[in-house]
Amino acid sequence: MSVSKTSKRIVHRIPLTRARINLGQVVRRAHLDREYFILEKDGIPVVGIMHVDDLEDYLETRNPDLRSHIAKSSAEHSAGKSREAVKFLAELKSTAAKSKKRPE
Repeated sequence: MSVSKTSKRIVHRIPLTRARINLGQVVRRAHLDREYFILEKDGIPVVGIMHVDDLEDYLETRNPDLRSHIAKSSAEHSAGKSREAVKFLAELKSTAAKSKKRPE
């Protein structure tokens, strides 16, 4: 097994057969310790295991719509078009209260 560090995350390279025998431990370490595992078959990397939050973060970075939205939001913030969260939440509560008072 080889081990390397990627931005403070430990990456383990282990044979698929060993991972199969120790799957519970591999999943626990990926979940609790946020370690990455690269499973190899005959020394060839075939699959990776990581915490679901890390996977979702990775998938989001691959989404062009999301990247565009982040760039737009960042530009709006830089242009001063943002407001404090407290003010935003107050506006949401006010809007929700008004919509409850309206007759249907």
